[in-house]
Amino acid sequence: MLSVAMSLRLKLLLYLITVHLLFAGVAIYLLLQHRFWLLAVEAVFLLSLFIGLRLIKNLFGTIELINTGAQFISDGDFTARFREVGQPELDQLVQVYNRMVDQLRDERTRLQEQNYFLDKVMRASPSGIVTFDFDGRISMTNPSAARMLQVENDAIIGKTLVELHSPFADDLNNLQIGESRIVALPGRRRVKCQKSQFLDRGFTRDFILMEELTEELRQSEKAAYTKLIRLMSHEVNNSVGSANSLLHSCLHYKEQLAGEDRADFETALGVVISRTDQLNRFMKSFADVVRLPAPHLQPGDVVQLVKAIALLMREEFAGREIEVKWDVQTPLDDIAMDEAQMEQVFVNILKNAAEAIGSRGTITICTGNQGRKRFVTIGDSGSGIAPEARANLFTPFFSTKEYGQGIGLTLVQEILDNHKFEFSLESEETQATRFIIYF
Repeated sequence: MLSVAMSLRLKLLLYLITVHLLFAGVAIYLLLQHRFWLLAVEAVFLLSLFIGLRLIKNLFGTIELINTGAQFISDGDFTARFREVGQPELDQLVQVYNRMVDQLRDERTRLQEQNYFLDKVMRASPSGIVTFDFDGRISMTNPSAARMLQVENDAIIGKTLVELHSPFADDLNNLQIGESRIVALPGRRRVKCQKSQFLDRGFTRDFILMEELTEELRQSEKAAYTKLIRLMSHEVNNSVGSANSLLHSCLHYKEQLAGEDRADFETALGVVISRTDQLNRFMKSFADVVRLPAPHLQPGDVVQLVKAIALLMREEFAGREIEVKWDVQTPLDDIAMDEAQMEQVFVNILKNAAEAIGSRGTITICTGNQGRKRFVTIGDSGSGIAPEARANLFTPFFSTKEYGQGIGLTLVQEILDNHKFEFSLESEETQATRFIIYF
């Protein structure tokens, strides 16, 4: 526009110069031949020059206004406004420009406020958010997403999910648009992941929303199995109690039977009483999880506690040809805990480790510090846990053993949660399994 204006300006100036050169020629002729008319011609000459210059100024004032406004918009300066000058055409243009920059300024302010608010929400949100560019590379993550992916935020930008080389990232990469799925993280954590799209400059981009459901699922599961166990315990105890009472009463009549019949009668009732007692013990193991008391915290030596339990289980380990190795990286200070409950925890973990090995293997017990957290790790040289089983490890009543009750890890989880100790169970198929407790 500027080059067009300059060309038009040049044309007008050339036109005026040509016209007034003609006027000058006429003036010279009249000066030589008719001097009286010279004054009249000069007056017309000056008037024409004044009017031409005024018209040029008015014409190019509008063009300068347009150029200045365009420069302000190009620089992103929406604060400058023009004043009306009393010319209808120019004032109309000024009004249109002022309304336009007011709208642009308000829109930019609104977008800046929305983006600032959205950035604050994303950073504070417990849900993880990952957005991708048009090539499928990660363009932005919030802190929650970086923690779930276990990668520093700066190190993840510009990479694809495949390049992160983690099972969780591979699960996210396999999500389809619109699909929602619960994915297992290391340990017992569960994350609901959903992949969707949004428009950016008229083109679609992908994003993934990740919401951790670990605590919600645990509380839901706990409420469900608590209600179920209480109902089962009530019915079983009432039935078994009545049945045992009748069975013991029947034993009083054994003397009225003949010798051979008496032995069979006594044996049969003994077997039934034994089975009902076993059923009572079976239900008690479930009821103990529901009736677990709050931990009575006292300072205790975790390492000595684990050593004492390993010593008690030495005969079982020896029978399986299992060796126990210790890796005490740093000594642990006394930890506030309920020693009786933590004893149950370590008994369950060591027992599971031995059963995972079967025979001829190694259990490694490691203690140390990770940052400000102290930890104990119990690892085994077993064959690992299958992927389909890992997702259900802490689910009540789930067991990988043929005759398992599925209550051991549930009890461990309840005790550790009540102590506010973090923990995780890490295992890959055909690889070692490690149970880690953070104090």
